Amino acid sequence: MKKYLADLLTLTRFILSVALIIMSFFGGSSLAAAFLLFILGELTDAFDGTCATRWPFPKNKTPKYRKYAAKYDMWTDALLAFAMILFFILRVNPIAGIIIFATYTAIGLSIEFVVYGKLFGHPDDCTKNSLTMRDFKKAKKIILARRKFYLAMIALVATWTLYASEWPMLTKIIITIIALAVAAFLWFFLAQRRHNISRDAVKIEQKLSQK
Repeated sequence: MKKYLADLLTLTRFILSVALIIMSFFGGSSLAAAFLLFILGELTDAFDGTCATRWPFPKNKTPKYRKYAAKYDMWTDALLAFAMILFFILRVNPIAGIIIFATYTAIGLSIEFVVYGKLFGHPDDCTKNSLTMRDFKKAKKIILARRKFYLAMIALVATWTLYASEWPMLTKIIITIIALAVAAFLWFFLAQRRHNISRDAVKIEQKLSQK
């Protein structure tokens, strides 16, 4: 059962994302509920990769659908971010939401195109002329910098949503303290993730270093 945990977390993130999108249009103005859905979704993202590494499928018994596991993970990450920014635009602050979305989209897609040679790229699916293949170290630094920018963006949106919610101020402060503690724990617990683009990138880096 453990070997399916990573897939279940990814599936949960997809379900939470869809629920958040539905709330954006039909869920009233419960900012607290949206905040909780988003945080739960981000936690699934924090641990699904760790679970996949710790409890992998035996080589001869890997399900066929896992051939595209990395892409499923990437698309559900994007869907969750889109769901939260959509909710933010429609329910919290339209102008700020559009500015945040436009800024990150422009920067993110530009980096994708340069690093992977295509939009919505991935380390194991990049072009021969991409920066990943020409100068992996530089590409890695750029992607890790983009990841920090993404974390800053979601922290801003989540915090803004939290403090605009219907919860009492004391509850908001307590949640903020807990969130900071959890973030600090994840920062050290997921140390490898801070230094690697993805599990696939580790393999690419090893291959390129042998040339």
